[in-house]
Amino acid sequence: MIGNLKQDRPEGPGSRRRWGIALLLGIGVLVNYVDRVNLSVSQHALHDEFGITTVTFGWLLGAYSWTYALLQLPMGVLLDRFGVRVIGRISTFLWSLASFGAAVSPGVPIFFAARLLLGVGEAPTFPANAKAIGYWFPVKERSLATAVFDAAAKFAPALGVPVVGILMVRFGWRISFAATGLLSLCYFGLFYRFYRNPSEDRLLSDRERILIRDGGAQPEGGRRGEGGASLSYLIRQRKVIGLAIGFASYNYTFYLLLNWLPSYLSSTMHVDLLHSAFYTSVPWLIATMTDLLVGGWLVDALVQRGWNPVRVRQVVLIGGTAFGMGILGAAYATTTTAALFWISMSIGGLSAAAPVGWSIPSLIAPRESVGSVGGILNFACQISGICAPIVTGYVVHETRSFALAFGVAAIFLAIGIASYIVLLGNMEPVAEPL
Repeated sequence: MIGNLKQDRPEGPGSRRRWGIALLLGIGVLVNYVDRVNLSVSQHALHDEFGITTVTFGWLLGAYSWTYALLQLPMGVLLDRFGVRVIGRISTFLWSLASFGAAVSPGVPIFFAARLLLGVGEAPTFPANAKAIGYWFPVKERSLATAVFDAAAKFAPALGVPVVGILMVRFGWRISFAATGLLSLCYFGLFYRFYRNPSEDRLLSDRERILIRDGGAQPEGGRRGEGGASLSYLIRQRKVIGLAIGFASYNYTFYLLLNWLPSYLSSTMHVDLLHSAFYTSVPWLIATMTDLLVGGWLVDALVQRGWNPVRVRQVVLIGGTAFGMGILGAAYATTTTAALFWISMSIGGLSAAAPVGWSIPSLIAPRESVGSVGGILNFACQISGICAPIVTGYVVHETRSFALAFGVAAIFLAIGIASYIVLLGNMEPVAEPL
């Protein structure tokens, strides 16, 4: 078996090109999420400058998700019709403009508009990445490849929150937003220069092309402009519905912590801004490791060693989501150490499940429909992304506590687990439409 594994991994020029593409996508998500967490650190600065309340801050946190969610279904269709390369170039340029727009905002309305534009620019990211991984990777490597970009979403808060916090303390919130805008513009140039589909990539060796094709990669399809299964067909499929509900429950807790963790540590645990930014990085570093090591490397390693691929993915997907319910522990934590322990357990478990979830669209989608299934999945996720910061803002405002807000997240996760078991089931491919 070891010999066979070595034969499946050819060496030589271009034999690792696919992993370079995975790294490129991961860098994009890293930049993408640094843009998102910028706002989560700036509550006090925006309160001082614009006089915003906790409720207004919750609406600002959710604004990005409005356009992001609204565009998921049409974006999936556009990706299936026009491809990752074209849509990706447009989107990366738009999210760069959005960060610069926030930096020069004279008031809340323009700042709000900049957050809406950020949602437009970043809307294609995860459906596009799922589609690209489906093209570039054989099935047995897809969990790790997905984990490369998904783990970047967890590493971004670990890296971005303290860096943005330092920039904000030293130079003010406008400089921190301008810095993320410049970073985004640099990634636009990187993506424009290097991303290609396998059929277009001249650096891809014939040996690696055969490895990708024979390993079950998604075919790139026929003529440009041809789509796959219709949205109306896909949203009626039980497996798509189960995956969407389950992943929406993950995203609710993810966005709650992404947006409110610095404020929670500051208000509940009485940690100052700079220290809360550094403490925030602890759960996200753990999440990065579980994402890569459990949801990525371990899943692929077990599948390559002959374990049942469906059972492996089910255990990690459902088990990781169950660990996510550890957020209930944070509801009753009385020390910073206890709070970080429970939050790390929650986001660590969810992060282990995340790359498995994001690899499923390329496993269950009909031909040339990965983008559409990914769009449906991310649409459901972003409805949660809209609700989580706003609901949390209202609950904290009314109760002066995060306990009930964390309880709501745990209940939603229990619903998600049931959806994975009852609706998603064994992850067989959805039948091609007649």
